[in-house]
Amino acid sequence: MAATSSSSSPCMIASLRSSHRCRLSPSATATSPPRLRTLPPRRCRRNPSSSRQAAAISMAPANPRHRLIAPIHAAAAAGGGGGGAGATSPSGLPSLVGIAHLLVSLGIVLASDKFLKQAFAAASIKFPSALFGMFCVFSVLVVLDAFAPALAKGFMDFFEPATLFIQRWLPLFYVPSLVVLPLAVRDVPAASGLKIFLIIFGGWFASLMVAGYTALTVRKIVQTRLIPAEPMSKPSPFATLEFWAWGAVFVASFAVAYVNPTALGTTARTCLPFLLASTVLGYMVGSGLPSGVKKVLHPIICCALSADLAAIAYGYLSRSGVDAVLGDYLTKAPSNPGAGDVLMGFLGSVIISFAFSMFKQRKLVKRHAAEIFTSIAIASTFSLYSTAILGRVIGLEPSLTISILPRCITVALALSIVSFFEGVNSSLTAAVVVLTGLIGANFVQAAMDKLGLNDPIARGIGTASSAHGLGTAALSAKEPEALPFCAIAYGLTGIFGSLICSVPAVRQSLSDARKIARIYVYRHIFCDHVSVVIRSKRVILYPSVLTTTKLAPTFHEEAAALQQPAGEQGTDSVVLLELAFDHFVTQRTKCL
Repeated sequence: MAATSSSSSPCMIASLRSSHRCRLSPSATATSPPRLRTLPPRRCRRNPSSSRQAAAISMAPANPRHRLIAPIHAAAAAGGGGGGAGATSPSGLPSLVGIAHLLVSLGIVLASDKFLKQAFAAASIKFPSALFGMFCVFSVLVVLDAFAPALAKGFMDFFEPATLFIQRWLPLFYVPSLVVLPLAVRDVPAASGLKIFLIIFGGWFASLMVAGYTALTVRKIVQTRLIPAEPMSKPSPFATLEFWAWGAVFVASFAVAYVNPTALGTTARTCLPFLLASTVLGYMVGSGLPSGVKKVLHPIICCALSADLAAIAYGYLSRSGVDAVLGDYLTKAPSNPGAGDVLMGFLGSVIISFAFSMFKQRKLVKRHAAEIFTSIAIASTFSLYSTAILGRVIGLEPSLTISILPRCITVALALSIVSFFEGVNSSLTAAVVVLTGLIGANFVQAAMDKLGLNDPIARGIGTASSAHGLGTAALSAKEPEALPFCAIAYGLTGIFGSLICSVPAVRQSLSDARKIARIYVYRHIFCDHVSVVIRSKRVILYPSVLTTTKLAPTFHEEAAALQQPAGEQGTDSVVLLELAFDHFVTQRTKCL
């Protein structure tokens, strides 16, 4: 090796000199400007290896750090092709080895999620199974990194195609709730829909303020210096061949479903290919729109519209109706899945993939733990309780209030949270979560600029804590320095919300918060003529002087009959007060 270098170095040097053909004259002094003397071209015999080495040196950047980093970035770009396929062919498409790697790694994640879900269901455990799987994966990575770092790196590299695939198609997994939104809100009154929108928009802005200002306050206290984060891999853009492939699937499967609606056994299975293809094509088209158009027509909205248009077209041509087609899109039946069921089946894998992103940014999490965990804990708690209280204050139905509790938590974990409660509308939950993310994606940067949230940590945590994944994607496209904190807070917000809602006492307190809010409304409707004292989780009603309204005297008579002495631990007075109020308003609404 040394002999080869020494023999080829004169030719390499000569080639470099011949390209410049100038050098400093020996007569030049320190005080006089240097004179340049042209050198005649020097001929030398070069072998192919020396030519390649000379070309590499002449093309290499001057900064040695860039010479070290550039090959790494090139390798990362090659590995990220094909949406995490691991390796690409010269044409830019995933190689067979890369596709096999993706299928194996993604299959393991999906199988693990399914196994945990079945095990938790058999054991009647209400805790989210995917969240348990995420903790297991993260723990394994931490242990391996402590005792065998090479194994931890190999573990991360093996599952990188799966994580890149999930990252590339993540918005698709949120879409089914928007596609079937017409069915989910059919029984929701227009007035309740307006109240829900007010809670979504006002709650998003309030959560952004709480998370952002909490992060700023903690930053001023701890004064930790910001350090660069680990580079995050990005999935590859969509190729033209992918458009043509999904387009062919749509046309062929639509024709088959039109000719024979039960060709695959059931209408849901027969409609699955073309409804899935329409959803994917809508996402591809929406992702390729200019940034200015995306502010109005977000890729997720474009995706949902594409699927709905396909459902309308098929429902009209087959005379089955759009409602029947949308019902086949999301059946929620494992034995007869639709396109939406296939997409939402990846939500558990999304939660498990959080373990890899958290492990990759573990140094950043450890250094800024005070800012991250404090802000997320306060913002998540505020989001849940403020939604519960505000829903009761403005008179939203209890079932709808519970359905929108996890409005700032990613869909994958929001559905797990509402499953702790009874009588909820899970489709409405998913739709509200997506709408919250869309609001954040469009307005989060302007809102933070107005609020003076200029710190990257505050901007990242505030965005993810209020608008989860969609807000994270919108902010990271323009502010890459905030992306690591968005990614961390995006996962931890849902994790913390799931953990606290898995505690029965917290779920009971959320219900109590709704009751207390209703009592608050009663007091103000009747001009504070009812005093409420909370003792031992029971509300004791005390009569007071009622003189100002027509309703007050009669309400006093009926409520006093249901009153309990102070300190008595009998029937829950909250129920009695609600019964008295409901009966009173029903019988005497004309007095108002």
